[in-house]
Amino acid sequence: MTDKGLKRGSTTLVALPESLIIEILQRLELDSVCSISCVNRYLNTYASQVLASLSNLDLSAISLDDRSLDGVLNKVKSAKNITIDCLQITDSSVIKVSGPHIQQLTLLKGSSLSPRVLTLIGDRCPNIRVLLLELIWQESGANLIRDFGNMTRGLAFLESFAVKIRGTQMHVSNSMQVEFFLPETLRDLKLQSVHVGDVIQFFRTAENKRSFVESSTSLSSAILQPHFLLQRLSLVLNIVSDELVSILVNSLPNLIHLDLEDRPSMEPIYPHDLTNYGLQTLGSCKRLTALSIVRSRHHHPASFKMINDMGMFLLSEGCQDLESVTLSGFSAVTDAGYSSFLRSCQGLKKFEIRHASLLSDLTFHDMSADCLVELRIVSCSFITSEAISQLNSSTVLEVLDTSGCRSIADTCLSYISGLRTLTNLNLSGAADVSDKGLATLSDADCPITRLSLRGCKRVSDRGIANLFVDGARICKTLASLDLGHMPGITDRSFTTIASFSESLNELCIRYCFFVTDASLEILAAMRRFHGGSRSLQKLDLFNCTRLSTKFLVLLQKRTLRGLNWVGAGQTHLESRRDDFTEICSQKPWLTVCFDGCEMGCHDGWQFHKRKSNYNVIS
Repeated sequence: MTDKGLKRGSTTLVALPESLIIEILQRLELDSVCSISCVNRYLNTYASQVLASLSNLDLSAISLDDRSLDGVLNKVKSAKNITIDCLQITDSSVIKVSGPHIQQLTLLKGSSLSPRVLTLIGDRCPNIRVLLLELIWQESGANLIRDFGNMTRGLAFLESFAVKIRGTQMHVSNSMQVEFFLPETLRDLKLQSVHVGDVIQFFRTAENKRSFVESSTSLSSAILQPHFLLQRLSLVLNIVSDELVSILVNSLPNLIHLDLEDRPSMEPIYPHDLTNYGLQTLGSCKRLTALSIVRSRHHHPASFKMINDMGMFLLSEGCQDLESVTLSGFSAVTDAGYSSFLRSCQGLKKFEIRHASLLSDLTFHDMSADCLVELRIVSCSFITSEAISQLNSSTVLEVLDTSGCRSIADTCLSYISGLRTLTNLNLSGAADVSDKGLATLSDADCPITRLSLRGCKRVSDRGIANLFVDGARICKTLASLDLGHMPGITDRSFTTIASFSESLNELCIRYCFFVTDASLEILAAMRRFHGGSRSLQKLDLFNCTRLSTKFLVLLQKRTLRGLNWVGAGQTHLESRRDDFTEICSQKPWLTVCFDGCEMGCHDGWQFHKRKSNYNVIS
């Protein structure tokens, strides 16, 4: 816009009521308000007022450095709820963020933060209610507990605490130390990762103390309350066992949400494992509405071999009010065990089964889908499209994930074509989904915002053309698309995507070996296809070996100014890291990852190291 145009626009805006301008700005996203503040002094004044009055500040979508974050915080001074991607910031930024006004603080990907931040939060945020931390720890677990004790000692109002620690496992050398770690106000606790022996020792010690108090106190003169008022507990441990489940059930009478994940380094053996008896004990938790039991393959391909259908019957009959169920690694459970939850839990909204070697379509035969909002069937080799046939009458289903189920075919898309609430569809690894099936999906009335076709090797450029047809609903709603590991995708697909996709902001094309620079030039010009109304925010190019260094030129142009994350590992771009450093110095919101992380570095942030203090990480 020219200077004359700016003046004319300012004159027009002056005629509008101040309250109307502020209301319009309040309805915009944070990045849009910041952009508008740069247009002229008149808009900057109103944008500054809006920013100064924000109570919620969410910067999780971008990785700002200390200087850029400081600029945002200077404008947003009264936010009580703050979320920050900490991949590129240091302790000094935590000092500026914290204060007695903070009620909710989320620090994600804290790879550059030191143990000092715990003391800072404890000293500077006495009124905090919700705290979520992702940190790296290289010291011993005992030091970790000590530092957390120092932090929580002054947090008298803490209600929800979640901590994800990478680099060490939290060990409790002295249960007395953990009493600072669990304030009386705490209702929601998430820990990753801890040792099962330490958890058992802590709860057992606490129960022994309570028994001593009960035996020495006159019940007529004191009303004893449960020692723990936790309602939601999430633990990642080395082993989930019957002993652990039993002590949690006895110690937490108010439990409504339980999430247990273990990562054994070897095959567990009895009695140090979960059995049918443990599930029967868990069935006595009548208040449970959400349950997740997962045996991860993170360290060892183990499974819950001592649990069979009988354990599932006992659990589902005891916890009939369950609304969310997630089960993974139950190799001895058959259709009868899994279907018991669908029959017994009439209010079930989420049902997720992973790595179930005996699960088949029979589990879902005559299933009632009246309440089911989210269905995930992941890496189950006997599942076919027929398992989805019961969903075609659903009026509430929003998420369908069949990733890793190779026998899913085009008929699955026919079954879901009438789902008017479906927003998230994951068909990764479906060997029998083809170009024809995507034509069916294009005709569907689904408001899909996220779609994954990763590894669907029968889908080619023709399938993408069948999916993105002018006027199709998915062209208007789709925001995230995953085309990774698809050898049939070439540059022609991106001409189609750029022409018809109106809302796309995340695109994954990793391991697409036939994609060249022409595709990136097309994607860079996406804004022109729809009047400059959109541009990509995240782009995964990992192992696209035919790309050259021309992408650097595109980054320097204004056509890709909305891009805030690029995955560029194992491409020719790796040889130009110094150039990326220079570009990122001019675009502090841009993160370039060479480590092969999935979109946004959600899975590998703990290994990242900054280059030259800019957002080039490897």
